[in-house]
Amino acid sequence: MTDCIFCKIANQEIPADLLYQDEHIVAFADIAPKAEKHLLVIPRRHIENLNDLTADDEALMGHLMLRLPEIAAAQKLTGFRTITNTGKEGGQEVFHMHFHILGGSELPGF
Repeated sequence: MTDCIFCKIANQEIPADLLYQDEHIVAFADIAPKAEKHLLVIPRRHIENLNDLTADDEALMGHLMLRLPEIAAAQKLTGFRTITNTGKEGGQEVFHMHFHILGGSELPGF
């Protein structure tokens, strides 16, 4: 996908504060943080959202989920919230699947 901002970040075509990267995923600081620490974790491969996952994505998603607490720990977060929004009705604004890691201070419950 040539016009996807997250694909461009993953391919290092545009700058971002990269905090973690490997062959499957990239993590970077959100440019409009909603918490003291607000990170985004994305797959390198363009997947629009959870609705577009297939059985072929099982290993990728397992890898991503296992990296989330490691990425949070590297940012000195002992507690954090992980969120993903799916579809416009679910609040998704960038249509490249991404997981938010929020923390750094006590977050309100909901």
